[in-house]
Amino acid sequence: MNRSEFLKLAFGASAGLIAFRSFGLSPAQAEGPFTLPALPYPTDALEPHIDKMTMEIHHGKHHKAYVDNLNKAVAGTDMAKMSIEALVKSVNASTPAAVRNNAGGHWNHTFFWNIMGPNAGGAPKGALAEAINKKYTSFDNFKTEWGKAATARFGSGWVWLIKNGNDVEIVSTPNQDNPLMALAEKKGTPVLGLDVWEHAYYLKYQNRRPDYVTAFWNVVDWNKVAKNFS
Repeated sequence: MNRSEFLKLAFGASAGLIAFRSFGLSPAQAEGPFTLPALPYPTDALEPHIDKMTMEIHHGKHHKAYVDNLNKAVAGTDMAKMSIEALVKSVNASTPAAVRNNAGGHWNHTFFWNIMGPNAGGAPKGALAEAINKKYTSFDNFKTEWGKAATARFGSGWVWLIKNGNDVEIVSTPNQDNPLMALAEKKGTPVLGLDVWEHAYYLKYQNRRPDYVTAFWNVVDWNKVAKNFS
């Protein structure tokens, strides 16, 4: 998606969301086994680090599109009977692109919303902190390596902290792939993730991805991340 296309989507989405609120309507959900989960906090809860309009568009338009397109892609197949996690884990080189991209987009965004929160930030504690310090020597070094991975991801994708056994590692995936997928270059259980697609930050940060990556640390809910690690 180029800048012109993104801005058209952004302003169109904003107008649409205003219309929904004004008339008490909600976007229609495409029929199928997968549904768009509600955000676990208000759309303005992550201000000023992630702005309300970005959250509205990111969740209400982008994530919803992944859900709707996934329902269309699996209609009439055995994949429609699978959980989203099982479906994502099954993704391999022969999986149709529409399933791979939209299943990944649905799982990734659901995960992303739930590792953030208001009044968050700080630093990890306990076993998670120990694992990070063992791998990266300190939390500050970990953040530095995370920033490098996030800014080095060319185009669109994600950065993850994954768990294998009691060890952790920073990895990056393209597009809507994730480390659970059978085709992942480096497999593991996601503990922390960051969306580095432009639609995740462009309205507030424009092309300043490093600023967005830095701001992210203010909204990470380390209690939830620790549960993912445990």
